[in-house]
Amino acid sequence: MNRAEFLAEQNRLTREFEDDAPSTGCISSTNLKACSMCMFSEGLENCYRCTHCADCLNCSNLSHSRGCEACHSSAYITGSKYCTGSAYLIQCTSCSDCTYCFGCVGLVKKDFHLLNVGYSRNEYFQLVGKLKKELGIR
Repeated sequence: MNRAEFLAEQNRLTREFEDDAPSTGCISSTNLKACSMCMFSEGLENCYRCTHCADCLNCSNLSHSRGCEACHSSAYITGSKYCTGSAYLIQCTSCSDCTYCFGCVGLVKKDFHLLNVGYSRNEYFQLVGKLKKELGIR
């Protein structure tokens, strides 16, 4: 076997695997691709230990989350990317150890923020309720 034959066979195997991309150890889930240990979820790709999630990509240890990408160890997050250790985020990017944030980017250990501005708990929920209706987010 020469270099060209090796690379051709390796590429063929990779393409074949990517087309199939089996999921292992997943329970009561549908439409999964290359996932492991996910439960009660649908539409996940390349996720690990996600439960009650939908339409997520490259995530791990998420719970009750939807439409996320590359998020880890978080719960109840929606439409967020690159967030970790957080909860109740909506459309946030690169937030870590945050709760109740909407549209925030790059925050660390913040609560009740909207577009990176802090609000009281009551103000936050009033503003977010109105915004969610206007943006068609449930």
